[in-house]
Amino acid sequence: MRIPLAREGTKEMLIALVVSAAWALLSWLVGLPILGVAGALLLAAVLMFFRDPNRGIPAEPGLIVSAADGRVTLIQYVDKHPLVGGPAVRISVFLSVANVHVNRAPCSGRVINKEIREGLYLDARDPECADKNASCTMTLAPDKPFAGPIVVRQLTGKIARRIVCNAGLGDRLARGEKFGMIKFGSRTDVIVPQQPGLEVLVKVGDKVRGGTTVLMKMVQSKVQDSPVEPVATAAV
Repeated sequence: MRIPLAREGTKEMLIALVVSAAWALLSWLVGLPILGVAGALLLAAVLMFFRDPNRGIPAEPGLIVSAADGRVTLIQYVDKHPLVGGPAVRISVFLSVANVHVNRAPCSGRVINKEIREGLYLDARDPECADKNASCTMTLAPDKPFAGPIVVRQLTGKIARRIVCNAGLGDRLARGEKFGMIKFGSRTDVIVPQQPGLEVLVKVGDKVRGGTTVLMKMVQSKVQDSPVEPVATAAV
């Protein structure tokens, strides 16, 4: 069975292949099979990290899907978020080294801004990493029924040091479309303006899959209701 692999990991996979082959040759020359086993395990680990499985993207309108695989560590409502210019909800997903690291667009829309920031490499679960870590922030003008802008932020972590974002200004992304990845552990935030009818469907601790798990939904029967009072959910 063929396992799809992310092209962004081509360099790392080739290096792992060369190293594993060198260890296998050395193990044969010196008679230490353990070296060959170690090389095979290294190659398998790198291939597993860069796996890129096919995903079934939900077609129902009015959905925000997860931008990454991992675990929800923060759901936060704020009165005014600087990136959206008003009340917003932020959902943070932590990716361990065992997760798929391909990032996907949470909704369909056009890229209207992209900002790369140099910074620190705090643990991606640290509350301060959003403000201090190196990051790539992509802003989308979403298609209806969502108010914009919607922000996707890729954050480095203690191990993750390489952010890849292939989307450029003016590009149109479909919901669930792949746009990049973060190599070797990280965090991805989705920041959405609050608006009547917007419901969060996940909770802290939930495991999510990029492009498949629905984070938020526009509930038409509640569009005329008043927005929920902002509250904050602490990270775990």
